[in-house]
Amino acid sequence: MELYFWLVACGTLAGVTTVLFGFGGGFVVVPLLYHLLTHMRGPETPAASHTMQIAVATSTCVMIFGSAMATAKHQRAGSLDWAVIKPLVFAIAAGSVLGAATAAAVEGGWLRWAFIAYVSLTVLDCWLRPGFLLQPAREARPARARNALTGIVIGWIAALLGVGGSVMTVPLLRRRGVSMTGATAMANPLTLPVALAGTATYAALSWGGMASVGAGYVGYVDLRAFLALVAGSYAGIRMASPFIGRIPDQVHARVYVGLLVAVVASMLIG
Repeated sequence: MELYFWLVACGTLAGVTTVLFGFGGGFVVVPLLYHLLTHMRGPETPAASHTMQIAVATSTCVMIFGSAMATAKHQRAGSLDWAVIKPLVFAIAAGSVLGAATAAAVEGGWLRWAFIAYVSLTVLDCWLRPGFLLQPAREARPARARNALTGIVIGWIAALLGVGGSVMTVPLLRRRGVSMTGATAMANPLTLPVALAGTATYAALSWGGMASVGAGYVGYVDLRAFLALVAGSYAGIRMASPFIGRIPDQVHARVYVGLLVAVVASMLIG
C-alpha cells in the first residue's frame, strides 16, 4: 500500500506540472516511478531488469489521460493555437512509434543515462542560448518539410525517454515568439500523439514478454501503477487549472528550467 500512496502523490505532482509546464507527467513520473519500483519492489524481483522500460512505458500511458485533460482545460482557457499544433501532430506520432521501438530494444541502464544526458543538455540550451528565458519577437512559421522532420525527432526522443514532447516543443515554440503560457499549453496536445502511438507500440512489442513478472502488466505498462498515477494526476490537474495564464512569463520560464534541474538531480541520485 505504501507504494501506491507514493504513486498517487507522484501523479498529483505530475498533474500540476502537466497543466502549468506542459510536461505531460513524464519528467515527474519516469524518475519517481524508476526509484519507487527499484527500492520498494527490490532488485531481486522478476521485473527488476526491466525497471526503466516499465517506468518509461507506464509514464507514456499515463500521459494519454493527463495530456488529454490538460488540453481540454487549456482549450477552455483559450491558450491553444491550433495553426501551430496541427502541422506537427502526425510527424510526432510517427516519431513516437520509432522511439518506443528503440526503447523496447535497448538495455534499461542505457535509457536511464540517455534520459539524464538529454535533460541536462536541454537545461544548458534553455539557460545559455538566447530566446528562452526572454521571449523573442515572433518568427515566421517554418516550412512544412521542416515541421515534419522536427516532429519526427520530437516524437522519437519523447517516446524513447517517456518524457512527452514538452522538453522539445516548449523551447521550440518559445524561440518562435510564443509566451510560456502558450508554449506549455500547446505542449499538451502535442504530447497526445506521443502517448497514444508510444503506448500502443510498447504494448505490441513487449506483449507476452512480461508474463514472467506476474499479473498486472500489459506489455511494459504496470496497470496498478497506471491507475494510481491517473488518480493523482486528475487531482493535480484540477488543483493547478486556476493558475493557467497567471504566472509571469519570465518567472514561468525560470521555474521550468529549475524543474528540469531537479529531475536530473533525482535521476543521478538513484
